Amino acid sequence: MNVAPRIVACPFPPRSRRRARRPPRRSDGVAPPAPGPLGRVPRVARLLALALRLEQLVQTGVIANYAELARLGHVSRARITQIVNLCLLAPDLQEAVLFLPLTVRGRDPIPLRQLQRVAAELDWMQQRRLWQALLAERGRERSV
Repeated sequence: MNVAPRIVACPFPPRSRRRARRPPRRSDGVAPPAPGPLGRVPRVARLLALALRLEQLVQTGVIANYAELARLGHVSRARITQIVNLCLLAPDLQEAVLFLPLTVRGRDPIPLRQLQRVAAELDWMQQRRLWQALLAERGRERSV
């Protein structure tokens, strides 16, 4: 009993194995936008910006108190206190922190723990001395 094999033909559309299409080039002569800056904003700068915003929310009455902030942010009240205490820095130090240079690779230049020590000092002149000492110490570490 010889049975002839059956051939079943099903038409399938051919699949293209090309790479993803490139966006079309602009023919209007306008150059594409320049790439963004390389690096990332240091963590202490982001936390200070957050602290200023949280303080503003509490002062304007949008948020009732810091405990509600902690609840809404799913963090402890102690963590909110750590963040908001950065607002105790002298205004010129706040500006210096907010405009720290971008971190291109590796660790941020100023760790939060050391900045908290500066913010814990209530006297702004003493804060400035601690800030200068911190910058000098960080500069020595980078040069070694």
